[in-house]
Amino acid sequence: MSINALKGTKDIYGAEIENLQKVESIIREVCKNFNIGEIRTPIFELTQLFQRGVGSTTDIVQKEMYSFIDKGENNITLKPESTAPVVRAYLEHNMGENTQPTKLYYISPTFRYERPEAGRLRQFHQFGIEVFGSSLAIADAEVIAVADAVLKRLNITNVKLHINSLGGPKCRENYNKKLIEFLDTKKDSLCSLCNERRTKNPLRVLDCKNEECQKLFVNAPTTLDALDVECKAHFEMLKTLLTQMEISYVVDPKIVRGLDYYTKTVFEFILSSPDYSGTICGGGRYDKLVEEIGGKSVPAVGFGTGMERLLIAYKNKNLTKRDIFIGYRGEQAMIKATLLVNALRSKGLNADTDLLGRSVKAQMKYANKINVKYAVIIGDTELETGWLLIKDMETSQEHKINIDNIAQFLL
Repeated sequence: MSINALKGTKDIYGAEIENLQKVESIIREVCKNFNIGEIRTPIFELTQLFQRGVGSTTDIVQKEMYSFIDKGENNITLKPESTAPVVRAYLEHNMGENTQPTKLYYISPTFRYERPEAGRLRQFHQFGIEVFGSSLAIADAEVIAVADAVLKRLNITNVKLHINSLGGPKCRENYNKKLIEFLDTKKDSLCSLCNERRTKNPLRVLDCKNEECQKLFVNAPTTLDALDVECKAHFEMLKTLLTQMEISYVVDPKIVRGLDYYTKTVFEFILSSPDYSGTICGGGRYDKLVEEIGGKSVPAVGFGTGMERLLIAYKNKNLTKRDIFIGYRGEQAMIKATLLVNALRSKGLNADTDLLGRSVKAQMKYANKINVKYAVIIGDTELETGWLLIKDMETSQEHKINIDNIAQFLL
């Protein structure tokens, strides 16, 4: 019996890995432009971190975590998201004592037991940034600007930014009262999970995936109705900054995000395409999370996005072309081809040759398949004269080049 990859996981290779590498490269360039440093946290953490940080009533903690007891009797979880681990690292390494703000980004494997579908796997790669130390709306705007810059660099244009504000703790308390009153009138029609959350964490009810429940929430009170003066001013400043930065947006009271730690700003970039429609990137402010995990109160804001969803939207057709394929006819030509490709590689060029001893026709067919710019076949004539006919694989034009000048031609 064959052993295959588990459901919800996949192997990444070929054109897809090239696209992934290109996306990662663009992300790193954008983060460098914004002066954001990289952080890499462990693939697993104590389960308690996510229970406290993400929220015990969230779908992630209740249904989706891969948790187990290790040989040391520790309750361990493969990380289902990276914000809580980054906060843990921020505290553990006393990053708050450094010059603030602290700006970090990550690209990390992440695990959730979800129903696999387009753009949603059980092991996926998450890119995100976290900014610690600023409570100002300008930090929220910068975080959104990073996501906007990445999407634009990837030529993902069919997206719309949706923003909302959940307010601070007092706003949430007032809003929860209004929401509970509203939900009480609908309790007989709500699903069992919504009724369970109705009094424990009413905001989570609005995140229900049940379509019948969503229909009941059409006239529910919004978080914007419960904002105090300070939170309103914060949200208005965010809108002003986004407008000045020419980042278009819509105010969407339905955006509440699926995690308990958010305060004030929440946002989602929503994609509409034939291959995938839905949230491609989301985040917001979490001013109380550092305190929840065991530190002092530190304002923070960030976002996360699944790399697989970015890849679906990106689908770069202009894959990086390899520089040259050097084929051969005969043993002496094979030796020369080997010397040439190694010399070209030492100069930073992408060179390849045939490892299977194929016919010249088969070698050229292979060269065409591996997406090279140029191809050349070395035989007795080329060895005797020292001149090569290098073929442009896109135009079929041939260039007569001295064998000693091949690197100069390619560079």
